[in-house]
Amino acid sequence: MSANNFNIQGLSANQVQEARARHGYNRLTFEKENGFLDALKSLAKEPMVILLLAASSIYFASGAVGDGIFLASAIVLVSAISLYQDSRSRNALAKLKDFTQPLCKVIRDGQTLEIKGEELVVGDSLVVDEGTLIAADGIIVHSNDFSVNESILTGESLAVYKDKTKDDPFVYSGTTVASGLAIATITAIGTNTKLGRIGKSLESIAEEKTPLELQINNFVKKMVIVGVVVFLIVWSINFLHSRNVLDSLLKALTLAMSILPEEIPVAFTTFMALGAWRLMKMGIVVKQMKTVETLGSATVICTDKTGTITENKMSLAKLFVMASQKITAAEDAATDLEKQLVRTAMWASEPIPFDPMEKALHEAYARLFPVDERPHYTMVHEYPLSGKPPMMTHLFENREGQRILATKGAPEAIANVSGLTPAELQQVDNAIAMLTADGYRVLAVGEAPFAGNNYPATQQEFKFNFKGMVAFYDPPKKNIGAVLQDFYAAGIQVKIVTGDNTATTTAIARQVNFSGSEKSITGEDLMKLSDTALREKVSDTFIFTRMFPEAKLKIINALKAQHEIVAMTGDGVNDGPALKAAHIGIAMGKKGTEIAKQSASLILVNDDLSKMVDAVAMGRKIYTNLKKAIQYIISIHIPIVLTVFMPLVLGWIYPNIFSPVHIIFLELIMGPTCSIIYENEPMEKNTMVQKPRPFTSSFFNGRELGTSIVQGLVITLGTLLTYRYAVAQGWSEAVTRSMVFSALIAANIFLTLVNRSFYYSILTTIRYKNNLVMLIIGITLAITTLLLYVKPLAVFFNFDALNVLQLGWSIGAGFVSVIWYELVKWRGRRNQRGALHRDR
Repeated sequence: MSANNFNIQGLSANQVQEARARHGYNRLTFEKENGFLDALKSLAKEPMVILLLAASSIYFASGAVGDGIFLASAIVLVSAISLYQDSRSRNALAKLKDFTQPLCKVIRDGQTLEIKGEELVVGDSLVVDEGTLIAADGIIVHSNDFSVNESILTGESLAVYKDKTKDDPFVYSGTTVASGLAIATITAIGTNTKLGRIGKSLESIAEEKTPLELQINNFVKKMVIVGVVVFLIVWSINFLHSRNVLDSLLKALTLAMSILPEEIPVAFTTFMALGAWRLMKMGIVVKQMKTVETLGSATVICTDKTGTITENKMSLAKLFVMASQKITAAEDAATDLEKQLVRTAMWASEPIPFDPMEKALHEAYARLFPVDERPHYTMVHEYPLSGKPPMMTHLFENREGQRILATKGAPEAIANVSGLTPAELQQVDNAIAMLTADGYRVLAVGEAPFAGNNYPATQQEFKFNFKGMVAFYDPPKKNIGAVLQDFYAAGIQVKIVTGDNTATTTAIARQVNFSGSEKSITGEDLMKLSDTALREKVSDTFIFTRMFPEAKLKIINALKAQHEIVAMTGDGVNDGPALKAAHIGIAMGKKGTEIAKQSASLILVNDDLSKMVDAVAMGRKIYTNLKKAIQYIISIHIPIVLTVFMPLVLGWIYPNIFSPVHIIFLELIMGPTCSIIYENEPMEKNTMVQKPRPFTSSFFNGRELGTSIVQGLVITLGTLLTYRYAVAQGWSEAVTRSMVFSALIAANIFLTLVNRSFYYSILTTIRYKNNLVMLIIGITLAITTLLLYVKPLAVFFNFDALNVLQLGWSIGAGFVSVIWYELVKWRGRRNQRGALHRDR
């Protein structure tokens, strides 16, 4: 909380409570969709539920009431699991939405404080400045060089200049401040705002599906079509043999159910939503689910220097006074010239400072001047940060009409508007070289006389007196060296993209052992390059200095043209275009402007780049675990389908070895296995020393899909050999069914364990911390034992209790049909070790 310099008192605490009681909270409370009912509607359209309903109805119609009740119960259980997973996903995303709620500044009881946007009330004095998202409608009571982007309401992308004298002196919720500063008295909140009145149309806009989501949905749709075709074939074959319509339909439905991989979309939604929720708990807010998909593919991270590489705790360290040509420590400032330099630099800053350098200047002024002039002066005109290189100018006036016109910015910018002689320019350059060599960030300061109200269109038109320079030290973050090494180990390039000068940036880069600190280029030089030269330059250059929005955007697009997956950090208004263009735009939670946060797809709550290492690791883990889950689903579906299909087509003695009740039981086992066990799997220890995965249009490469198919076919071989062995021994249909079912359950358990890693052995993965593995396997074994050895259940499922030999064969068949893949993994590890040995 800080005092304000606008002589505005704002509402009192009691007035805030009264306004809230009268008008409520600043929320868009439209009639929202009922998540539970929508989930039920969606569930009713699921192919598996439709098939279960059909099978249950046929059982009831044919008099098999027990089977009908079982399938009806299965519908309830499948629905309950789906609704539970859906609620987990929706709750996770709701928490994310609440967490990303914007903050705003208000004046209350004469103090400026920061509150949540929803806590704003009618009558509040809202302070908005460059980069701010306006949280409610209001009327302007004070402004300086104030312009707003209202494209969300009007579609017009150009900023509109506003003040209290204009025809439209209002600010509107949802718009963003393009420049300057204003104070507005709030007139409408929530659904009563202009945005709120058109909000229903905004709420109805559907979120676009991600490429991976489309691929998965297309795969499931294709399997549905295959299921329909096979259903018709099997129904036809059965009907020709039996001439029994209902019996033929049941057998055909059995196979159709075995084909549908309905767990895949559930697994995708669960993994992505819970992944985003896990990231949020780590201090990383993911605004778009597609970001979770992309994180593991990042190949380049373009990072700002200030506040990302460094602490963003600017302290005023050195002063260079032009008149005396002396560099002195800021704490030793004693002469009038040194004090006046600090005073001018303070007046060149915002009256309510939010930038760390401006805060440091205000603090230094308060220390050096016992009599505070600030309450007696009002800012009457402002030129926001602009130009290449950038500068900013403020004009203040007191009641007696005395004026202060002060500017600060990049030394080159202030020198250009100060008319320095060649000798003076050389003196300035020498001072800059001395200061930046030690990693100081340098700003030049100027002052000019000005009378009247006919302000020039640009600040560069003033004739300034170059007063000197102020130097700040922003120490590197203590952990940044380790963070950079983590990125390098993960195969990710790091590039510094900053508005600071080359010497300061290079000095800081060397202090943190930044790789490639010897190669740099400025924004102006970069803009002169052809497209071909630019692509080559961005590939082998690692420090980009004196950058402006167009240059940053060019860097991002050039890297993308080189097929890099680009992440970029940013915090300012000028970072918006590049953040939006990057595959992963990363805004800073503390120092980031609302425009930066809006443009980004991910927010680091504590401005800590080490969290991006965690985010990349989480992205890789989520993607890898999702892939394991889907490979598992493909592998285990193949033997279920073929075990139902092959005896029927080949005319074996027991053609209908499984009925719908067996298939649905297997489905109930597989659902939790893939979406609970694999989602909870820890990250493998080699995840962050691998190169980023290629961001291709295909979820699986040929080898991965081939692995799943081969695993499925070998398991099929194991189940069908079990079938033939049981028949050869003259055992009954019930025993044969029990053995084949047990072999499938055993294969499912061993496949779950083996596929926890496609690199490390089962002896390594068994030590992974995932309590759900043993829990789910234990439940599966317990239920299977009950089905085989509890008489009423065994009769219902048409099973027969197995003896030790029969059970041993089934478990052995399941084990052998899966464990062979351990040899493949062992060979892969041996080949990789051999390759590493040869490289050395």
